[in-house]
Amino acid sequence: MQSRKNQKADFLVIGSGIAGLRAAIELGRAGNVLILSKGDLFESNTEYAQGGIAAAMGEDDEVCLHLHDTLQAGDGLCREEAVRVLVEDGPEQIHQLVDWGMRFDRNGTKLAFTREGAHSRSRVLHARGDSTGSEILRALMARAKSLASVHLVSHAFAVDLLLDGDRVAGAIYWDEKTSALKEVTGSPVLLATGGLGQVYRETTNPTMASGDGVAMAYRAGALLSDMEFIQFHPTALSLKGAPRFLLSEAVRGEGAVLRNILLERFMPRYHEAAELAPRDIVSRAIVMEMQKCRSEFVYLDLTGLDSEHVQKRFPRIYSTCLQYNIDITTNLVPVRPSAHYAMGGVATDLHGAASLEGLYAAGEVAATGVHGANRLASNSLLEGLVYGVRCASAMTNSRPNLHPAAPARTFSAAHPGPNPGNGQADLEKVLSEVRSILWEKVGVIRNGKELCEAVKRLEAIALPGFAPPSRQLYEAQNILEVGRLIARCALERKESRGAHYRVDYPLKITSSPPRHSYVSRDKPVYFE
Repeated sequence: MQSRKNQKADFLVIGSGIAGLRAAIELGRAGNVLILSKGDLFESNTEYAQGGIAAAMGEDDEVCLHLHDTLQAGDGLCREEAVRVLVEDGPEQIHQLVDWGMRFDRNGTKLAFTREGAHSRSRVLHARGDSTGSEILRALMARAKSLASVHLVSHAFAVDLLLDGDRVAGAIYWDEKTSALKEVTGSPVLLATGGLGQVYRETTNPTMASGDGVAMAYRAGALLSDMEFIQFHPTALSLKGAPRFLLSEAVRGEGAVLRNILLERFMPRYHEAAELAPRDIVSRAIVMEMQKCRSEFVYLDLTGLDSEHVQKRFPRIYSTCLQYNIDITTNLVPVRPSAHYAMGGVATDLHGAASLEGLYAAGEVAATGVHGANRLASNSLLEGLVYGVRCASAMTNSRPNLHPAAPARTFSAAHPGPNPGNGQADLEKVLSEVRSILWEKVGVIRNGKELCEAVKRLEAIALPGFAPPSRQLYEAQNILEVGRLIARCALERKESRGAHYRVDYPLKITSSPPRHSYVSRDKPVYFE
């Protein structure tokens, strides 16, 4: 491997979304923090989060109700102690954001709340209508940049973790600006790399969501948990030539309804909460209606809502759909489910510590147990805040004396690849095949035969070994690795629970308590 320039930091944070920034701000009190951002500093899933952030702060709300709703949505698989931390610490973190200049929407002087699926109260705060994540990111980024101890590096793609014995001691990253591999030594390390939606052909996630943190942790030997639980957002724009733009659940919270192509409202047939049922139920209902009507989409109908209110409440959604000649106030919007959020990831404790010493994870990359088998809407931003702070606190108290570190596993050692072929075209072909397999065989509705086929086909795929280092090459490596893990874990869970639905095992296992799945580089899938 080519020589690498070495950098040092007291704390290394990989990812510049809500979890990474919130942790870095806290860590900046204790030492020098280096944040590696894969793309531009504002390029993260947080930037695209529309609906809002849930917290029990309304006059008619209570923490215990938020706890109950989260546990119910998680379908028996939430870790109650992790959820309790989330809902109890959440309001304090919201107040801290406001102190730092976060501008939530208000009704007069009071915070404005809306309701989303599976919430028993209107507890979802929002900003600029449907640009909550972007506004949170603005406030956190401004705070982070004001701290002399926090340093941000853009276009720095973390490739692999560095180990000092069995302890994580830094990372190797690809500097896109100089086309060179570089090292950062410093422990502890926080993975805040966000999601993995790009593993699927149809996804609401931005292009950077390729499961990098999960793959890095796996290669280093860390334990992963609940990888089979992928949340499919029910309502992504379904138009040829258009991205799978997400139409927030808050749209249904404001009164929009779902109709099949025969214009029949169908959700009351599937759940008593109709359009506000948990996301897994809504997504399955849409797929079933599509199959029944032999259609590629269903309609989201906002035409019964006040036009002026819709434009003010959802300005980003309104303007984006207009680009595709759809006026959401007068036209039915074609939508279908798309991969949206990973409930599983790097297994952590209540302080964000992974199974490898010196490694922490927060946000979507982590499996804290907060979301169980199905995430409650708008809990993800709150998790990033709450567990970002908790990780920082634990990391501050765990700084060791380190020896020179060695690579955990390099890309070339992990994937030697086939004989030389057609470079870029081969990479594109591999990515297309992986994404299609996951979408068609490991999607909203699953069965054992197709899962077996998915595992076999994914294991048979190899990356081109001749391709020069690049962001796309490293992303392809991670997408393939994470896709294999999702398929393997889905095959082994022989029940239907939350977002994991199998037609050959349509019921939950009730003869024993719900169990989490685990997998690591050295252990096959197991449950406990």
